[in-house]
Amino acid sequence: MLVSLIEPLSVPKELIEALAQPIKESGHQFTCYDSKWADEEELLSRTDGADIIMLANTPISEEVIARNPNLKLINVAFTGVDHVPVKQADEKGIKVCNAAGYANTAVAELAIAMTLSLYREIGPSERDLRMAENYPGAIIGQEIRGKTVGIIGTGLIGMETARLFKAFGANLLGYDQVENAEAKEIGMTYGTLGEVLQQSDIVSLHLPLNDSTRHIINAEKLRQMKSSAILINIARGPIIKMDDLVEALKNGQIVGAGLDVYDTEPPLSADAPIFEAPNVVLTPHIGYYTKEAMAHRARIAFDNTMNFINEEPSNLVQP
Repeated sequence: MLVSLIEPLSVPKELIEALAQPIKESGHQFTCYDSKWADEEELLSRTDGADIIMLANTPISEEVIARNPNLKLINVAFTGVDHVPVKQADEKGIKVCNAAGYANTAVAELAIAMTLSLYREIGPSERDLRMAENYPGAIIGQEIRGKTVGIIGTGLIGMETARLFKAFGANLLGYDQVENAEAKEIGMTYGTLGEVLQQSDIVSLHLPLNDSTRHIINAEKLRQMKSSAILINIARGPIIKMDDLVEALKNGQIVGAGLDVYDTEPPLSADAPIFEAPNVVLTPHIGYYTKEAMAHRARIAFDNTMNFINEEPSNLVQP
């Protein structure tokens, strides 16, 4: 088989070489690239003849599938696979796998960081301090302890986030289509989406993006939240209807938001409406991006490749 890693995984070259060694020792070819592709033709060149394609979070087109009759596995070193034509791959008998779980801690910690930044007014406080002799005085903050946190989506990342909030002394509410037994063991109470939104001081989103979750947080749902509540989204941007969120922030329907994801991948346009919203903490989709998480996902991705070669596929994604 030809295994092609078509974009870098943000880990040292030495780690890639070590992880690829079992593939080569099994008699298979391995090739990798240390930069993202510049255009569609370069993408097609990198995937040409591959039996297994390995990639991270850069979108690939249906043309990759159409042009590669040998393709058997698209190995996504990422949790979400909405940047991959999964349905078209399935129609061709091509499997898709992911690296779910690699960044649970990294993403959960960012949710906490955003909450603390909003609650302790870190950005505005630094801005005021830089005014030197014109410093207007301290801004009073809030504590997480005793607050009610609504975890929307209680999968792996949602649960890791819940455990961290629990350690801060928060009360936990949860919403998901399937209730998690472990969540109940740590004291989470499940409710409807409306109930969780209405009762939570902090709402943290951890849903996958699909037809049922797209714009699940819209004007109607934002109106159900407390005016003192904050909203954290480190899942997928289109889960929130962004224009509705901007209006809710401007109108004081909620007090603040922390966002790591948007309708499009950063960079955002200079006139992005979210830049006009008050009391927001914005990061450029870095929730997953820590040294530890990058190394972990590389190991998972290469394990997925070897497991597939050994006819024991792992982490397969359903179309």
